[in-house]
Amino acid sequence: MSDVTRILERVQQGDPKAAEELLPLVYNELRRLAASKMMQEKPGQTLQATALVHEAWLRLAGSTSQEWRGREHFFSAAAEAMRRILVDKARRRLRLRHGGGLERVEFDGEDLAIAADDDKCVRVDEALDRLAATDSRKAEIVKLRVFAGMKVSEIATLLDCSEKTIQRKWNFAKAWLTRELQQ
Repeated sequence: MSDVTRILERVQQGDPKAAEELLPLVYNELRRLAASKMMQEKPGQTLQATALVHEAWLRLAGSTSQEWRGREHFFSAAAEAMRRILVDKARRRLRLRHGGGLERVEFDGEDLAIAADDDKCVRVDEALDRLAATDSRKAEIVKLRVFAGMKVSEIATLLDCSEKTIQRKWNFAKAWLTRELQQ
């Protein structure tokens, strides 16, 4: 059992010092994930990787009803929190008062820079919700790959399955999302 998992269990048991011990253990990995994601942003964006990590941490730590089932669950929740933050930011910018003219953009799989295109970010999010309704594991892989910037090998380690399985599910999810975004 990893230190992160043990501390998450203490958080669940109500230990007030556990959250203080958890942040230093996970901060560097969260920062790396956020930096990877933010490298896809257009230059001059106001949201920085550090701010994304802090906002995600506040959402994770502020959730009193959340039960952590270990390291994998925590980092999946962190990826989901980062995804929600970026999607919410994109939706705010798309509102009419923010010049929300929409333009169709093709989904290109591996080299996604969806955070740089608000319309694409929102459309991918909606398609991802539809994918999650049919296959939550594939949707989770897309979230970790696209919104957290993780490599196939990192996802395989995190989800405790082979790289081939992750690559197969990633390929299917890319094809499925491409089809969905072309409709």
